[in-house]
Amino acid sequence: MPFEEKRTWILGVAAVVSYAIYLVVVLIRARHDALTMVAYVWPLLWAVAGSIAASIVATIVVSLTSRDRDRKDQRDREIDRAGAQVGNAFVVLGAVAALLLALAGGDRFWIANVIYLGFTLSAVVGAVAKIVAYRRGLWPW
Repeated sequence: MPFEEKRTWILGVAAVVSYAIYLVVVLIRARHDALTMVAYVWPLLWAVAGSIAASIVATIVVSLTSRDRDRKDQRDREIDRAGAQVGNAFVVLGAVAALLLALAGGDRFWIANVIYLGFTLSAVVGAVAKIVAYRRGLWPW
């Protein structure tokens, strides 16, 4: 497995795990209150920071054990570009949804969570697209 594919797995898994932990924390806090009353800011920030830190540490560990860590060929660049394009669509969708919520007077809780969900979906769907491209090749379009 190429180093860039390993790195993609790391980023995708870190995004899923950190978001799942965030959801568990928020839902546990919401047992006795409405979701919009939950203190979500620090768990969200910790989830994002934890995902970044875990990705960095895991990438360092994998790069120390990989022989091809310095090699990034044209195929890797094309796969990265294609996966980023797929993932970026979810950042845009999350931003549009958050904008609509803000314009409709939605609660900050929902706006922040829609944005975070958009970032998470971007990372996960982009990672899945890259992994599929590594395994099956780039799609023709």
